[in-house]
Amino acid sequence: MTNLLIKLFIKSPRDTGSPAVRRAYGTLVSTVGIILNLLLAAGKFTVGLLFGAISIQADAINNLSDAGSQIISLVTFKMAAKPADRDHPFGHARIEYVTSMIVSFLILLVGWELLTGSVDKIFHPAETVFSWLSVIVLGVSVLVKLWLCIFNRKIAGRIDSSVMRATAADSLSDAGATFAVLVATLIYKLTGFDPDAYMGILVALLILWAGVKILIDTKNSILGEQPSEETVAQIEAMVKEFEDQGAIGLHDLVVHNYGPGRVMASLHVEVDGDADIYASHDMADLIERRLRVECGIEATVHMDPVAIRDPRVSELKAYAEIIAKGVDDRLMIHDFRIVPGDTHTNLIFDIAAPFELAVTDADLRSRVADAIHEGNRHLFAVITVDRV
Repeated sequence: MTNLLIKLFIKSPRDTGSPAVRRAYGTLVSTVGIILNLLLAAGKFTVGLLFGAISIQADAINNLSDAGSQIISLVTFKMAAKPADRDHPFGHARIEYVTSMIVSFLILLVGWELLTGSVDKIFHPAETVFSWLSVIVLGVSVLVKLWLCIFNRKIAGRIDSSVMRATAADSLSDAGATFAVLVATLIYKLTGFDPDAYMGILVALLILWAGVKILIDTKNSILGEQPSEETVAQIEAMVKEFEDQGAIGLHDLVVHNYGPGRVMASLHVEVDGDADIYASHDMADLIERRLRVECGIEATVHMDPVAIRDPRVSELKAYAEIIAKGVDDRLMIHDFRIVPGDTHTNLIFDIAAPFELAVTDADLRSRVADAIHEGNRHLFAVITVDRV
């Protein structure tokens, strides 16, 4: 069904980097979600009112909120496709993260309303009437929600959409919640015990958990998070391809994600300080171009010249690395150079330290610099700490 819908409504479906194609996917998914959720809401609300089942009515309201979320998503994809402008030079793709957060708030609101309504029914019981129509409606709803989860997840994988991933997670929790209501209805039929209110509480907790999870994931995207292992591996592999042209090493990699299809990076590539500067610059340009064309990453490459043929520099760098490893074996040194003088020599370098290292930057600088100076009174270290 998914492939059929894509074939019918998406032109150039493989060109997922195109804003127009992303908008078409978003329109398709949102329209399908709106129609199906409105139908489910109408059916459940009617059955819930007829037979006095608060959990079914609450599930109907949940579907209605899902339809509202899909309307928001529809608007979002239109906004995200807008080109960059003077006020938004990096485009509008991050609006998807904002929308995901709005969806999470709606989910939390629905979960809270269902929780309070279910608790109220425990203290103020109302008779529930069993109906096979309720069973049919709930069973169909579970199947529809499972398909919507698969549908959203598949499209999200194609176009890297956080909104669709959030919707897929919401659909899966909805399927579980509706299945719980279905079980409660059958228990009432078989035993005479009405677990409607208690099942409503369980459904509410599932919905609240889904909302919190989406909120946490979206918060990380908005605040900025560590680049994916795949992105880092792509960049490292690209630089490695230029070893024969003079790329010695890579460090100070920073990746900024401005939304799906809008990734920017800056990185330092070490080159031989004695090499032709024009050749090194041309290599940097080629790395930038290939990252943009082949990986969809807008990169800025900075060249760091290093002295690879000076035995004194190599000796002092090895000494500094031993000292750093003695402080913590996870520390790495780069951008190493020396400034020799008549009375002392300055060792100038950066230390790459993991965020998990429970030492302040100032303390780390002091510990490494002091150890270097104690080992050789003629050496002074000027250190910059990079957290990685």
